[in-house]
This record gives sequence, C-alpha cells and structure tokens, in this order.
Amino acid sequence: MAVHGLKKLPISLTTDAALKIFTILPNISNKLGRLEEKFKYSIVSDGLIQILSLSESVESTRIEGTQVTFSDMVEEKNDKHPRWEIQEVSNYQKALILGYERIQNGYPISTRLFKELHQTLMENGRGSTQAAGHFRKIQNFIGPTKRIEDASYIPVSADKINEYMENLEYFMNGHPYGEKLPVSHLDDAEYIFDENSDPLIKAAIIHAQFESIHPFLDGNGRLGRILIVLYLLQSKLITKPIFFVSEELEKERARYYKLLNGVRGNQPDWGKWILFFLNACDRMAERIHNKLDRAEQLARKGLSLCETESERKVWLYTFSNPFTTVAEVYNHLQISPNTARKALNSLDEKELLFADTDVKRNKKYRNYDLMRILTD
Repeated sequence: MAVHGLKKLPISLTTDAALKIFTILPNISNKLGRLEEKFKYSIVSDGLIQILSLSESVESTRIEGTQVTFSDMVEEKNDKHPRWEIQEVSNYQKALILGYERIQNGYPISTRLFKELHQTLMENGRGSTQAAGHFRKIQNFIGPTKRIEDASYIPVSADKINEYMENLEYFMNGHPYGEKLPVSHLDDAEYIFDENSDPLIKAAIIHAQFESIHPFLDGNGRLGRILIVLYLLQSKLITKPIFFVSEELEKERARYYKLLNGVRGNQPDWGKWILFFLNACDRMAERIHNKLDRAEQLARKGLSLCETESERKVWLYTFSNPFTTVAEVYNHLQISPNTARKALNSLDEKELLFADTDVKRNKKYRNYDLMRILTD
C-alpha cells in the first residue's frame, strides 16, 4: 500500500526519541569541529577537498544505481566522449562545486538555487533533459516498477510543490519577517524540532523533506544529497565542502530508503530517521578523520624523499589528481613540460608514483598509495 504525501515542517517526535538524539549529538558535532580544524592545518587539504567531492559524487550516483567506481572516475575523468555514468558523476561534482560557490558568495539555499543546480545535474545525462531546472508538472511516484499501482510512495501533487518548497525554505532560512512556522499540523506533539534546531538535526530533516516533496521528475535523490552539505556550509558547521554522508548511506541503501519512506504520510516516524542519519554522520566523520591522517602521513613521507622544489610541488599536486599526466601537471602548476616530465619521472623512480614504461603517449603517473587510502 503506497504512502501518500507528507506533513509540512516543523516536525514532532516523542520525548524518548528526542532524548536519544540529544545523547549522541554532541559527540558528532565535536568530531566535525575537530575535522574542520584538522583540514585548516593540513598540507594536503586543498587537494583532498577536490578528491572528497569526487568521491561523494561517485557514492551518491551509485545510490541511484550506477556501477561506476571511484577508481573508474579518476581513470576516465578526462575522456572526450564519456559514458553516461561518468557524465552523471561529473555533473554531480559540478553542481556540488557550483552550490558551494553560491553559498560562499552569500546566496541562501532557495528554489532559485535548486533549479540552477538541477539544470547542471541533468546536463547531457541519461533520460530526458527537457524538464531540467523546472519543477515537475505531473504526478510522479517512487516504486519498483513504472506502474503507479506498485508505488511505495506517491508525493504531493504538482500544484502543491511551490507551497511545500516555500515551507522548506522558511525552515532552512527562517521566515523573511521573523514569523515562527505554524505547528497546528502537529497532533499531540511531545517534542518539536523547529527552524531553530541544531544544524545537524535540521540537515537530516531538510534532506528527507526535499526527497519527500520530490519536486523534479528526475535527479531528486542526487540533489537532495547535495543539499546536505550545502546546508552544513550555510549554517557554518563546516566552512569548506569536506564532509559528505553518501558513502555511508550507500552502504545501507535499503535501510536508507525504508526510513525515508517512514517520515511520509500522516504518521511520520522522524525519530528513527534522524538517529540513522546522525549515526551515518558519526561513522563518516571517523572515516574522513582517518583518511586525512593517512593522507597527511603519506604526503610528508613523500616530501622527505623529494630533492627539488618542482618535485615537491608535483608530488602535492597528485593529492588533487592521483592519476595525472605531464600535460596536466605543467598546465596546472605553470611549469615547463620538461620540468614536469623530469619531476614525474623522478617520483616514479622513487616509487612514490607508478608509470607504465610500455606506454609512450599520454602516459599516466598514478599515486596508488593515495588511492588505497581513499578507497579503504
């Protein structure tokens, strides 16, 4: 039996569920704060920010069913005629970076931004791109087949999208006239999470609400996961896009979808969803801490073996581009092709990078040690 529609924000849950959430919240917030501090002083932070955004792009599109891996993406990112999976991951990363730039420049998360990012997300992707950047005009549904009779969830009708999205915007950004969001829709509310709640809790609610409104014909899942990091940036919980949750959500995809469906309809269970989301954040924060520590250790070990300034610059560059070429190095670092080639070959001889000696044209130099850290 399909679940129909959803309630507007804010939300309510039992006092017991709220207490469980408040018990684990300080530890996760502390981990994010330490991660932010660690990135600030890391010698590989700029490179890893690019790499982590690529990893997030891969994991988020894998939730939607693509089979592309992080290694595939690093290997094929510069193909002139990419397969559609590579195109989708590239679009996701472009939309993520565009959203980050908009937030940096002071733009709030809004319907206008959603539509702009959706346009980027759908560019040259699979399926029709005619509705890119536009809310849907027809009823859609979520289910295992293309028959609405088999749907597990039927979102609000197209004519209600604008009012639900306005409600979501007010929850994220506050009402323009400082008014509180109404709570009359909350029956027997024990504890209310409103627009003044902790940013991590709000990120969980905002993501689920956007997914449940399902305002676009396609791409809602991917855009909804971009929204998580954009909201954390807007709320200044993080200052750079260094924290992503899709890797953990992808590992428990069935549970993720089940709990999302649980916050819909007239009897939403927000407690289970928020706990699941926060625990995924906790595990992901641990993973990123670990990756950053190991990457930093690898970078410093490599630097101790470098003999020239060019080698040091090229070595650190591979932390943003682990499978690189002479052309990419000299274009990015503004050094001569000969200097780039000499540095890369020296790093290969020191076994910091690997280059296949049988390849003569467009040879790739691979930082396999970094890739191992990133994919563990």
